[in-house]
Order: sequence, then structure tokens, then C-alpha cells
Amino acid sequence: MSLPPEKASELKQIIHQQLLKMDVHGRIREVLAETIREELAPEHQQLSTEDLIKALRQRGIVDDVMKELKFVADVNEMERTSAPKPSTHFVDREPPVLKKTNIDPTRRYLYLQVLGGKAFLEHLQEPEPLPGQICSTFTLCLHFRNQRFRSKPVPCACEPDFQDGFLLEIHKDSLGDGSKMVDATTMLSICDPVHMVLIKTDTFGETTLVASYFLEWRSVLAAENGITNVAVELLGVGTESKVSVGVLNIRLEMYPQLNKTLSSEITSTQFTLERQKTAEKERLFLVYAKQWWREYLQIRPTHNARLVKIFAQDENGVNRPVCSYVRPLRAGRLLDTPRQAARFVSVLGHERAPVIGGGGGKQEQWCTLLAFLCRNKGDCEDHANLLCSLLLGFGLEAFVCVGTKAKGVPHTWVMTCGSDETITFWESLTGHRYLHRPINPDDPPLAEQPKPLYPYRTIGCIFNHHKFFGNCQPSDAVEVCVFDLHDESKWKPMSGEAIKSVCPPGATSAVPPFPPLCASTIDAAVTSNEIEVQLRILVSEHRKDLGLSTVWDDQLSYLLSPALAAYELERTTGVSAGNEEFQDAVRRAVPDGHTFKGFPIHFVHRNARRAFATCLRSPFCEEIICCRGDQVRLAVRVRVFTYPESACAVWIMFACKYRSVL
Repeated sequence: MSLPPEKASELKQIIHQQLLKMDVHGRIREVLAETIREELAPEHQQLSTEDLIKALRQRGIVDDVMKELKFVADVNEMERTSAPKPSTHFVDREPPVLKKTNIDPTRRYLYLQVLGGKAFLEHLQEPEPLPGQICSTFTLCLHFRNQRFRSKPVPCACEPDFQDGFLLEIHKDSLGDGSKMVDATTMLSICDPVHMVLIKTDTFGETTLVASYFLEWRSVLAAENGITNVAVELLGVGTESKVSVGVLNIRLEMYPQLNKTLSSEITSTQFTLERQKTAEKERLFLVYAKQWWREYLQIRPTHNARLVKIFAQDENGVNRPVCSYVRPLRAGRLLDTPRQAARFVSVLGHERAPVIGGGGGKQEQWCTLLAFLCRNKGDCEDHANLLCSLLLGFGLEAFVCVGTKAKGVPHTWVMTCGSDETITFWESLTGHRYLHRPINPDDPPLAEQPKPLYPYRTIGCIFNHHKFFGNCQPSDAVEVCVFDLHDESKWKPMSGEAIKSVCPPGATSAVPPFPPLCASTIDAAVTSNEIEVQLRILVSEHRKDLGLSTVWDDQLSYLLSPALAAYELERTTGVSAGNEEFQDAVRRAVPDGHTFKGFPIHFVHRNARRAFATCLRSPFCEEIICCRGDQVRLAVRVRVFTYPESACAVWIMFACKYRSVL
């Protein structure tokens, strides 16, 4: 097999570095000296190359070299693994697939190994899972300089058995870095941390955010041999952000090894300078924000009651300016239109931040984007921040709106301003869009006013990545709001320079960079089929308990597909299509004198049992599933529509046809 010259030189360099690392030359010298002493002393004969190779083989040195020269990595380390299945088995039935990693010898890499965890005391009493038993698992997600990684799931335990390695490229062409080999001094100026998010998946497939940690990796630049071991203490999230949840043992190693390491004084001085610079920027912004707020309150005393949110706490309990939670995000080829982006955000699960104890108060927690995506669910603020970022990426002028909906419940949603001054509201939890036409309170009583269709009641402020406006109109009711953002008598702006100082690209390490979106790893056809088979079993068992037999009509089931496709198309684009063909096909499939009933329902999870329990709570669906009559034929069709981040929209339609007997 012949190699191109550049590949051959690359291979030679990799082998050379590996031989240096193993100190093979020193070991060969030892064997050579030993062989000469043993074999040449008696007769003073010539020692050939074959004799030396034979001696090296006998002592196992050749085998050691060949073992070390396997540059392979688990597929799961370099790519996102498949999404957590409803039931996670921790015993792999199939051998791991090994995939060669392309290592460019002219680039610098950081090899991050997770070598187990300890002191996860919440799982102290957890019994050892039996082989094949379903158990809760931990998964570690990483993001570094536009690269994302996901560990293999490991069973939850007091000392979880993490044994994973991730090869992080430090210098990336895609980030505008040059192609030359980067040295230690240049790497010291790269202040992007490694963001680590620990997710727990329970036996039902429900995910929980356990910890979110920013790892300072540059300590390895001052380590001897370019290798350092660190014990990372993970703290909880939200109300538990000061409580330790466990410790991860991490080993950091530079590839290729640095010719010259930095002194620990240089690295610690750099870290101190960065912290001081960030703290000073944050202090100045806080002084400015206080002054802005005082001026805002002097306009009207009632402004004190408006929802004007300048800072928000992230999952680690750190107060950050709200503008830092939004920035233009391009989805590459994963999403094609702004409306498709809205649909994607709406199928990510909605869950409020957990609160310990009662009282009905809402726990505030605006998650960083990586924590939101890895968990696959979050509160309305997380959805609105992501949707606004995606719409900005599509070139729209988008803002996150902070206000209330019915009964004064705090809420956030997204607004876009068209070039023709059209104002559109986007509900990030549903994907619905609403045109805003303000009511003029000075119009005569009999003048016809537009009736608002949106659920929003009041609005306190709007913001994006470089603008912030406080609503200073006489009323904060959305229906009478005029969104003329250039009129400072209606919207009080914040200084763009002040916002830029604490938000990217002006800010440095204080604000975590946004991760790229990952393509779905779900096979839509296979998953649709699996859920459908499970639902058929559940329906048959349910009818058997009622003393009813079950006969499935496969052709009728197939005919339901166009309807499900049309429902998803309508949710994404707002356009309904194909209904006439579906109705015509059903009329042909249902004989004269027979009745047809159908019930579509939509879910954002893939748990068949949960979906079936929900369906039975609907009287319409229960009527179909428990249908009695003459010549009853049942049908069920499942269609899974996949989106980035392994999010999915699951449409299920139950139907039956039977002879009407009066």
C-alpha cells in the first residue's frame, strides 16, 4: 500500500514522537549493551541487525511499540452518542466500534482523560446494578472551542466508573487561527475554558442537570512533561450551587509535547490579570446599571413594579447581564428557515427549575446554552434565549421580551422587528407566531380596534446581544405598546458600549462561548416503528382486560401517514396541505355503512407507555381504543420527526372503523 508523501511524513512524525515518549532509543541501547556482553565476549564474532531484532523481540520491546502505536478512539468519544433511550442498559451488547482519529502532527491537541469519580455521596446507598439491569446513568458532556464531546453513560454510583478520553484541538482554522504549530505563550492567551456538564438520566429516560463546571486547562502549560492531574470538585446547580456533588479525577496532556514549558509564576500571573480585568469590567458595568436604573425610576415611580431584568442567575448561581445569554447562532445545515428554528426550540422539553419546599415561588435559573441542550429541556427563558439567538443567526432583528402573561405570571418570549416596522411575537414554547397591532387608547370609543390573539399582558424590557431597552411608556400593557425603539420617550436604551464591555466579543473568560448545534442521532423510521409496535401491544393488552378482541388494519394504519406529515408541516410553516387526499383515501378505505374515527396527538418524548397513559385520559381517544361494535378494525400510526440535538416531535394517530348498528 503506497501513501502520499504528506501522509507518509505525518505518519513518520507520529511514530517518532511515540518512540521518544516511550524512550525506545534508551531501551535499545540497554539491549544492545546486554547482547554484546552475552554473545560477543566468547568468540568476538560480528553482531548482525537480525540478531539485534531477535533480541528486541525476545524482550518484548517490539510488541510494546506496536501496541502503543494504535491511534484509535472510541466513536462515542469523538461524536455525540445516540440519545438516551427510555431504558438505558449499562452493559454493552455490542463490542465498541473503533474509529481512527485524524491527528494532524502540525496542530496542538489537549488530551483530556476522565479517570473515574468519587464522593458522589447522593448515590452512597445505591446497590451495584446487576448485569443487564436498567439503572440510572451519568453522562459527561464537554464543549471546547466549537468542539463537542459526550462520554459513554456510566451507572450512577458513589464512585462512578468514568473512563473516557477526549482529544481537543486547541488551534482551529475555523476559529481564524493560523496553520502554524502554536507555542505555549500563544496558548496561554487562549482563555476559552473547557465547559463540562454532568447529566443524570433516570430509568425512564428523564434527564437532570447535576453540575456545570468550567475547567481551566492552561495549568498543563506549566506542568513537567506536559502532563498534569487535577481533582475537579463539582458543585450542584440552582439552590444547591454551593453544595459539592462529587469529584472527578482528570488528567490533561499536551500533544505533541511542548519543547519549552512555562513557569507556574507566568501562568498564575496571567490568570490573576484576566480575573482582575474581568472583575473591573463587571464592576464598571454594575455602576452603570445602577445609574441607569435610578434614571429609569425617576421617569415614573410606577416603573419600580415593571419587569425590567438587567441581570439573571445562571445554573451556578452567578449573576450575569441578560444580554450575555443571547448571541447570533448559526445552525449550519441543520435548520433551513427561521420557522423551522422556532419549531426545533418548541420541541425541546419545558421544565421549570426545581424548588426545594413549597410556597409557590418560582426559582430563577437561566441556563447556559450547553447545559440547556445537553439536558434537552429548560424553562421559558432558556427557550426564548435560544430562539432569539437562532433568529439573529438568520439575519433577523430579534429581541427577547420580558413581561407577564395571564394572571401576572412572569414570562419571556421573542419579538422580531421587520424592515417595514412589522412587529411579530414568537412563542418559544409552542412555535406560534403573532402579529402585533397596537391599540390606540386615544381613539374614539366606537372605533374598531384590533383584537390581540397573543397571551401576553405586560412587557417590562427587551434585549438582545448588544441592545437593551426599558419600557417607559405610560402603560406597560402589551396591547397598547408601540415598538418604536428609536423613540427614547417610549424605550429607554442602555449604552451599547457598556453592554459590549461585558458581552462577547468584548468580554473574555467571564462569558461561556456558545456551542455548535449537533445533528440528530435518532433514526426516525426505526424509532417510529418501535413506538408503534409498543403501542399495538399496549392497546391489545388494554382491550384484553376489557374482554375485547383486537384486529389491526395495516392498510388503514398506513393511510394515516399523510395526515401526520401534514400536521407537522402546519406546525413548522403555518401552511396546511394534503388534507383533501387524506380524506379521499379514508373514504375509499371505509365501506358504506361503516364509521371512521381518528384521534391525532403530539408528544416531544419517545416513551410509548407514557404516551399511551396520556391518550387514555382523553375521552375521544379512549372511545377509539375501547371501541365496541361489529367488524371493529383498529389502526395506529406513529411518525417521529427529528430535529438537531436529538430533539423530536412524535405524532401518534389512533383510528378505528366499524359497522354502525342502530
